[in-house]
Amino acid sequence: MIKGVIFDLDGTIIDSMDVWYKTDRIFLQENGIDNPPEDISERVKKLTVDKSAELFINEFGLKCTVEYVIKRIEEIVRHEYFFNIPLKSGVPELLDFLDIRNIPYGIATVTYKNLAEAVLKRHGIYDRLKFLLTVADFPQGKKNPDMYLKCAEIMGLSPENVLIAEDSLYCIQTAFSTGFLTAGIYDRSSHNDRENIIKISDYYFNEISEITGII
Repeated sequence: MIKGVIFDLDGTIIDSMDVWYKTDRIFLQENGIDNPPEDISERVKKLTVDKSAELFINEFGLKCTVEYVIKRIEEIVRHEYFFNIPLKSGVPELLDFLDIRNIPYGIATVTYKNLAEAVLKRHGIYDRLKFLLTVADFPQGKKNPDMYLKCAEIMGLSPENVLIAEDSLYCIQTAFSTGFLTAGIYDRSSHNDRENIIKISDYYFNEISEITGII
């Protein structure tokens, strides 16, 4: 029985993955990498902010610090989060559905905390959340289950009663291996992983609003 829900942010609640794809390329081109590898965004989306910065520096021989990379990338994406990035279709209706049934929910994300807060406040969602956990709270990200386990603890629930909605394969693998219920959510950025996501997820939805059908 689903008694609580943990949502991912990018690609699940908000339609932001194209922003990160463009940002990676803008940053690398600023630093002399005119033709970044096509798969670079796919690779760094599985990493924490710190590890992504380290990858850029080490792989491309950049003469800058991790702190600089983090700061500059945040500067590039800030405007989009503060002013432009939309919600995924059906999100407000789903949250209304959960609120009516007194089912707690929140967000676990590997993006920057201030950007997550900004986009959620702009869309009027922030104050509805039971929690918002980011890499500021769990630097190891989602390859480790601790972030998810803390979310469940905040809700006072066991993993088997918590649904985790994610668009990324590696996150679903972490959630599944820890005993959570999992819902794969389609996003075009993870299209190539779609079949594997379907195989490992308890549920798979093309639209996040379809979660209402299992609660």
